[in-house]
Amino acid sequence: MVWVWVLFLVFVLLMLALDLGVFHREAHVVSMREALGWSAFWISLSLAFSIFIYFAYEGRWLGMGETLDAVDKTYNTGVPAAVKYLTGYIVEISLSMDNLFVILIIFRYFSVPPRYQHRVLFWGILGALVMRGVMIVVGAKLVAEFHWILYLFAVFLIYAGVKMLTMGDEPVDPEQNYMIRLARRFFPVTGRYHGNHFVVRAGTSASRELEMPGALAVRDEAVEKTGAGTLMLTPLALALIAVETTDVLFAVDSIPAIFAITADPNLVFTSNVFAILGLRSLFFALASLMDKFRYLKVSLALVLVLVGGKMLVADWFRDLMGPNYNFYLLGMVVFILAGGVVASLLAPAREEPGPAES
Repeated sequence: MVWVWVLFLVFVLLMLALDLGVFHREAHVVSMREALGWSAFWISLSLAFSIFIYFAYEGRWLGMGETLDAVDKTYNTGVPAAVKYLTGYIVEISLSMDNLFVILIIFRYFSVPPRYQHRVLFWGILGALVMRGVMIVVGAKLVAEFHWILYLFAVFLIYAGVKMLTMGDEPVDPEQNYMIRLARRFFPVTGRYHGNHFVVRAGTSASRELEMPGALAVRDEAVEKTGAGTLMLTPLALALIAVETTDVLFAVDSIPAIFAITADPNLVFTSNVFAILGLRSLFFALASLMDKFRYLKVSLALVLVLVGGKMLVADWFRDLMGPNYNFYLLGMVVFILAGGVVASLLAPAREEPGPAES
């Protein structure tokens, strides 16, 4: 079983190395065409991986499917494993969509130059993979040892879904992020961007590479007030910290959601990884359209309530739907999300408040 994780992690690291070291070696603005191309690549790769899942579990490759799935108390074979993987992937990437809205707000707040946004997302997602891996390992162990914890997950998901339905579109203030306040307390922060650097030393050439025309002639007062050689964070680092910490908060919803579908750590981890890997390209493809998806949050809330409710009445749901109940669950998730997208596209545009009449 360990070989499964090792081989998959080697594959993921290879893809990330190609991404940053070859295709995005030079910082540049990601065009819509490039973003759509990468989105199609990651989605196709994620869907194709379900074919591998089918044959691996059907043939018991590397011990896959030989561990009891604590959610439905069955041993996964090819078709159920592939359906659970696809359901988990769609749920995870759907819940990540809400994360994209927050990332967009963070980039706007810190005025991150477009050509450096990919760099922030790359390192942010790499950190997210590590943190989610730890959370999944711990979660799988808890579910295997204490089956009743699934009911706690279910109640939490329903609560999160209802809260998402009832809460308004409150603006996100990155300055309220505890980790950002902590970083500002322990590290001086430069007043301007310094190329693609997250950290610079005051008085070095890097600390003078400001992100603006005629940069070398522009003063960064924060650098000048700090002693030479002192390590300083740049606004790009603060944006990265905000992205990392918000992902942890969103993982609190998404990790229990995947455990509502399966407790098989291989299926949980791989569906999460592919959802996260496709997040960057989806961000650039949808950044200009995010404000149009006004009903997507309603769909996400309903998905959370659905998977939480399914977890609470899993035995009844399985008896009602039959052996293919996970396939029906997948269909309901897709239907809810598609409904939110269609409703958003058909809804009239919101009217911007005009100037007050005299």
